[in-house]
Amino acid sequence: MPLLSRYALSGTWSKDELHHRPKSLWRYEEVLPVLQPENQVTLGEGFTPILALPRLSNQLGMARLSLKDEGLNPTGSFKARGMSVAISKAKELGQEACIVPTAGNAGVAMAAYCARAGLQAVVVMPRHTPAAFQEACVGYGAELLLVDGLINDCAAQVKTLNQTGRYFDVSTLKEPYRLEGKKTMGYELAEQLDWQLPDVIMYPTGGGTGLIGIWKAFMEMRQVGWLHPKQPLPKLVAVQSQNCCPVVDTFRGRQANSKQYVGTPTIANGLAVPRPIGEPLMLQVLAESGGTAIAVSEEDIRQGTQQLWREEGIWGAPEGGALLTATQQLLEQGWLQPHQHVLLLNTGAAYLYQSALTGGSDTLVSR
Repeated sequence: MPLLSRYALSGTWSKDELHHRPKSLWRYEEVLPVLQPENQVTLGEGFTPILALPRLSNQLGMARLSLKDEGLNPTGSFKARGMSVAISKAKELGQEACIVPTAGNAGVAMAAYCARAGLQAVVVMPRHTPAAFQEACVGYGAELLLVDGLINDCAAQVKTLNQTGRYFDVSTLKEPYRLEGKKTMGYELAEQLDWQLPDVIMYPTGGGTGLIGIWKAFMEMRQVGWLHPKQPLPKLVAVQSQNCCPVVDTFRGRQANSKQYVGTPTIANGLAVPRPIGEPLMLQVLAESGGTAIAVSEEDIRQGTQQLWREEGIWGAPEGGALLTATQQLLEQGWLQPHQHVLLLNTGAAYLYQSALTGGSDTLVSR
């Protein structure tokens, strides 16, 4: 079971204190695990905007559809949040080198924050990952290792490379700090919406730290008194690709768990996590929130992504495009209602995915 951080929270921490703080995730430092401010490794991550989607709302017949755009984070994705906190803690603990298996964005983020902190970075990535991700890691000075397979195969390689414990392993939920950075999305949602949460949050689900983290944030805000105990919390929806949908299959009862699940690559790289270690926690969040899980096709992901681009001018990643298609399908099924406020949590920008989305070539300049 993954290790989670807990805090001694009380009503003495007032949300009024937030008014004059910098607009970054570090405004919530009381519920982050870095003890000394001088160890905070930051590139200005967090406090990404929540945007109304009026054209798409009208097309879908919805009263309120909005999107939190994590693509505006440093390194172009929500992974900047987790890596900012994890690399800050690695620095505070006196670590000198970090390693991560990645489907793409996490490797880029770790490479950037290790560069910022002056730490060595080793990124282990599937060989089929679009070249832009690979080039970014190399550009930040990381050592890049390519593996045939998916992220679980990369994780096996990391385990082999780190047998001596030389590296600080920031694999998903192998340490508690990335989750703490991701949970700040939940704090921001509440603050930015004046403490009135959406009815439903659509979340693209691979390793699941964001899904788990957002729910953890809601629980902490209830504990500290920022959310009323009787205030309804959003239903969380886990959205996956049909090419790799272990959580959906377990949620739907098609398998006992995902420990033997075999997935295939998807243009939404972040969704290609066939055996997520956090599956039990994700299923718990879905159950507690009254949410659901749904998988969409690769073509639907492409179409949803292009709709975000062309209808709303949002350069969202394919993971975000999957959310739009899933929303339409859940509306058609009657699970979502037109009067509800539905928020899409777009986890990244599209620019690193361009070759996969447009059919261009992936050519990595050799080192």
